[in-house]
Amino acid sequence: MFGAVFGWLGSWLGQDIGIDLGTSSTLICVRGNRIILNEPTVVAVDKRTNAVLSNGEAIGSVANEMRGKTPQSIKTVRPLKGGVIGDFDRTQQMLGHFIKKVHSRAMAGWAKPRVVIAVPSGITSVERRAVVESAEYAGARKVYLIDEPMAAGIGSGLPIAEPTASMIVDIGAGTTEVAILSLADITVCKSIRIGGDNIDEAIIAHLRKTYNLLVGEASAEKVKKEIGSAAPLEDELTMEIAGRDTISGLPRKIIITSEEIRDALHEPISAIINAIIATLESSKPELAADLVDNGIHLCGGGSLLRELDTVIATATGLEVTRVEDPLYSVAYGTSMYMENLDLWKDTMDRSY
Repeated sequence: MFGAVFGWLGSWLGQDIGIDLGTSSTLICVRGNRIILNEPTVVAVDKRTNAVLSNGEAIGSVANEMRGKTPQSIKTVRPLKGGVIGDFDRTQQMLGHFIKKVHSRAMAGWAKPRVVIAVPSGITSVERRAVVESAEYAGARKVYLIDEPMAAGIGSGLPIAEPTASMIVDIGAGTTEVAILSLADITVCKSIRIGGDNIDEAIIAHLRKTYNLLVGEASAEKVKKEIGSAAPLEDELTMEIAGRDTISGLPRKIIITSEEIRDALHEPISAIINAIIATLESSKPELAADLVDNGIHLCGGGSLLRELDTVIATATGLEVTRVEDPLYSVAYGTSMYMENLDLWKDTMDRSY
């Protein structure tokens, strides 16, 4: 009885939150799978003072609007690289800003919140500790870590607690997580530091090599979303892209096609497919047999690339399905993990 009372009191005093701390975007979710924050993982810094601009408020969407457009005295920083913390101080400031923002919005009271954070399965214990310390410094009362593929499986509604294989492929900006889940645990997993950012980089490299045209990350991402594909399209696409000519130094526009962009994306897409095949080859025979019926489930922003599901299905011979909310599945999973902490912590104790 007293445990239930104190559990209710702790929840009332400080609303528990789940965080999908991504290389590109940070999402915060609360009970009921409500996304209450979705902001770019970006911080704007004054080079002269090394302080965050606008009295520490140039974080997230505000900082992202400055990317590629700052004077020499200002830089925009993405404090996470490959799904892990590359800049501890900036990550701490960013998390503190986000937690304070949502905690105030939710009117959760004066107590610090408990926090669940999804992390790439392949990171080291030192990197895990850095995530925990950043959250603690940012104001978390208690921090739990959950591997991203497990969070994605929970948030996607897969039957991961049952004695059957569920395969999830989470393609984020900095990492791709491939895992086979069964009985509330990861049976086989492969994490590679290749994702949507590498696709953007491949587009930038192609335009520079082929057209002597230099474009920024935002422009490359726009190309990816508008005409990018992993397999031939029924109606191929074209688009106009502007950048700076690397020879003349002057602004210039060109027309590009979906066919050439598809060729440019061959290397990162092949790496993702190879990781999926390697995971399947490492699975136990009975789990592999389950996947003939259960198939592969895709989530993450990178899964939205046109025809990627088709290419993976062809390479593996399995049915491939994009989950219902691919951008939010990991965030949903962190929230659901926190809601059912007593159920999950026995099999996945990630508390720190």
